[in-house]
Amino acid sequence: MRILGISAFYHDSAAALLVDGKICAAAQEERFTRKKHDAGFPTNAIEYCLKEAGITSEQLDYTTFYEKPLLKFDRLLETYLSFAPSGVRSFLAAMPQWLKHKLHLPREIKKKLGGKSGKAFVFPRHHESHAASAFFPSPFESAAILTLDGVGEWECATISKGKGNQTQVLKSLNFPHSLGLLYSAFTYYCGFRVNSGEYKLMGLAPYGKPVYRDLIMDRLLDLKKDGSFRLRMEYFNYCQGLTMTNDRFARLFDGSRRLPESQITEHEMNMAASIQKVTEEIVFRMARTAKELTGEKNLCLAGGVALNCVANGKLMREKIFDEIWIQPASGDAGGALGSALLLHYQLLKNPRRPSIDDDMKGGRLGPVFSNPDIEAILDKHQAVFHRFKSEESLLQKVSSEIASGKVIGWFQDRMEFGPRALGARSIIGDARSAAMQSQMNLRIKYRESLRPFAPSVLREDVNHYFELDGDSPYMLLVANVQKGIQRNLSEEDSAAMLDSDLIKRVNVERSDITAVTHVDMSARVQTVNEERHGRYYRLIREFKKQTGCSVIINTSFNVRGEPIVCSPEDALRCFLATDMDVLVLEDCLLHKAQQPKHLTADRESYLNEFALD
Repeated sequence: MRILGISAFYHDSAAALLVDGKICAAAQEERFTRKKHDAGFPTNAIEYCLKEAGITSEQLDYTTFYEKPLLKFDRLLETYLSFAPSGVRSFLAAMPQWLKHKLHLPREIKKKLGGKSGKAFVFPRHHESHAASAFFPSPFESAAILTLDGVGEWECATISKGKGNQTQVLKSLNFPHSLGLLYSAFTYYCGFRVNSGEYKLMGLAPYGKPVYRDLIMDRLLDLKKDGSFRLRMEYFNYCQGLTMTNDRFARLFDGSRRLPESQITEHEMNMAASIQKVTEEIVFRMARTAKELTGEKNLCLAGGVALNCVANGKLMREKIFDEIWIQPASGDAGGALGSALLLHYQLLKNPRRPSIDDDMKGGRLGPVFSNPDIEAILDKHQAVFHRFKSEESLLQKVSSEIASGKVIGWFQDRMEFGPRALGARSIIGDARSAAMQSQMNLRIKYRESLRPFAPSVLREDVNHYFELDGDSPYMLLVANVQKGIQRNLSEEDSAAMLDSDLIKRVNVERSDITAVTHVDMSARVQTVNEERHGRYYRLIREFKKQTGCSVIINTSFNVRGEPIVCSPEDALRCFLATDMDVLVLEDCLLHKAQQPKHLTADRESYLNEFALD
């Protein structure tokens, strides 16, 4: 049985393929088109999935789409009519796409697949797809399921129960009362881009104080004990306009919206801290309600809000549930996978046997490239490289380069599915280096220095460095740095931690792994084991052998505004355009200093290719 799942047209289009119930391949369209958050039809992602399985579109048994377009159109029309004549510009902007493509999805999908698309099309609800993506790959026989995002058709959040091969929605929260849209409204107000800047807001929160928490609770929403709430829509503009907030919102918080790329002030820091605090409280209440409704001891999470790893870490520490499993591709991209899983298990009633092994395969579900393929690309560009004959010698060399302060582009194995680089398409460095965070942010990523990098740590050593009870292979949990490796701050450092200049705060050495320690002594942790991560694990183990430290920096292999690299060609171009020192493509290693001048000539054009976000 071959089932293709698709998400498209709204945000982060993707495709996923199941073969006899096993996840064969999954990828986001942005990785192939190089257009960040590409919302177009995932032609390239579908082509990759079919190629990975060795089949054509004619051999598909079913094709699924992650939501019901007609029901979504019903919500849009009802919303526009409710606010008419206000919102006419938004209505006129949306209608051409709906009338041309979105209302005729079976026709569009069949056309894109060359007129052959399997036995049938299946359209589950948006949050059913999210719930399926969270529960069916999990190791649990039964669990509570919580999905939270901006909006699907009508639902913005659901509580479900999963058991065996079935999921059942028990409670939902409907548009326009959305935690995802509330968080995005603050993202917009603080000058970041909606649907891509929410993690920046989360990273900004520890710099501020939640001084507006009570004002948000009193004036913006009516929050119930069960976590449901109603937003006071007079402060928001997303139902009828082209912005998230309005002038009334700005007056409530004593200031206009921050202009993108302008200086971040104490006001934005406090706004970020306040909405993060409110978000956590709502998530905790919903989780307790899920526990009461289902009686389950385990929880599965999906939807865009499930990528808020600060809230996830605190939810873990609340001990409402024994264990939590979070879909690593929690956003719309994961809906493609969820819709296929829902069809296989729930609708076709195939038996499900939860596995303690990772059904998501460490998130490594994308393309892989062989050494001969890589060598051909490097030869074409006349790049200077060395191919290692043994993995041992390669890892020894890379570990010594990291220890000497070099920044490494690391390209190995299958590309990750979801928003995180997990050791297959990563930029890595020494977490002990005081200068590494600013250096990598400004010279490699070309982004704000306030944002921390994530640590990758050997699973067996995680408790030496972090207060983490459990596994975090997908970098979706924030934990505190162990007090034993925190440093006592001098008077000068303590003063810097209160400075309005965020860069001065960032540069304070707060722990023995300062480059991955945020200002609140926390870190977004990725635990690494050999079964799931292979060579990446063995690299960190070799780094530990050389240095005694089993933590390295792991950030995504891209520059600001660019999707994570997919191909060796993408990686080479990114390497040449930045101040990375070393590039590792499978068994091939390149030093920047050894490359011919013609390879770095188009550096500026490369950086200008991607719009800053």
